[in-house]
Amino acid sequence: MAEFDTIRATTGARTAQIDEGLRAHMNKVYGTMSVGMLITALAAWAISGLAVTSDPAGATIMLREGQYLTGLGQAIYASPLRWVIMFAPLAFLLFGWGSLMRRGSAATVQLGFFAFAAVMGLSMSSIFLVFTPYSITQTFLVTAIAFAGLSLWGYTTKKDISAWGSFLIMGVIGLLVAMVINLFLQSGPMMMAISAIGLLIFAGLTAFYTQDIKNTYVAHAAHGDQEWLDKAAIDGALSLYISFLNMFQFLLMFMGQQE
Repeated sequence: MAEFDTIRATTGARTAQIDEGLRAHMNKVYGTMSVGMLITALAAWAISGLAVTSDPAGATIMLREGQYLTGLGQAIYASPLRWVIMFAPLAFLLFGWGSLMRRGSAATVQLGFFAFAAVMGLSMSSIFLVFTPYSITQTFLVTAIAFAGLSLWGYTTKKDISAWGSFLIMGVIGLLVAMVINLFLQSGPMMMAISAIGLLIFAGLTAFYTQDIKNTYVAHAAHGDQEWLDKAAIDGALSLYISFLNMFQFLLMFMGQQE
C-alpha cells in the first residue's frame, strides 16, 4: 500500500483523475470476471445436462439408480478424453496465455479469456453429476461472500502484501503436485487436507491479486497506453477468476452434499 501512495504522489497526474481511472479499471476487471463466471456456469450446466439421462436405451454405464451416461457422457467422462478435459485449462495457462498477452490485441485476449472460461465449464461439469444443485448453489454463494470480503480487504488495506505472491505461488505448485499424487492414491483424508490448504492459499491469492491489480494500474496510468491497460484488466480478471473457482471447488469438498 505504501507503494500505491508513493506512485500516486509521483505520477504527475491529479489524484482525482487516477482514482477515477482506477475505479473504471477495477469495474472492468470485475465485469470481465463476472462474464467469465457466467460462461463457465452455463457451459458446465449444459454439458452435465446432456450427459445424464434416465432412459437406459443405448446407455451402458450407470451413474446411480435410474441415471445413465449417454453416448456424449461416455465420450466425456468414461474415456481418456476426460484427462484431456481435466488438464486443458492448466495447459492453456502454462503455455498459451502468456503468448496471447504478448502478441494479441485487447479484444483477442478477452476472447481468449472467454474461450478459456467455456473450457473450464466443460472441465467442471462433473460436479453436477456428483453434488446436489442445492449444495452447489449454497457453496457458490458462500464463496462469493468470502471472495468479496477478501478482495475488498486487498483493495483497501494499507499493508503491503506484495511479498505474499512468491510464497503463495510456491504453495500452488506444491498443491498441484499433491493433487496429482492423490489421483493415484485416492486418499480421502489427503484430499480433505489438500482442500483445506488450497482454500487458504487461494483466499490469500484473492487479496494479493486485488492489491497487485490496483498497484499495476497506478504504476502505468500516467503512460496513457490504454491497450496495455485493457489487457492488464483482463489478465487481472483471469487471476481473480481462477482464485474464485479454486476457492469454490475446495469449499465444495466440505459443504457439498452428494446425490
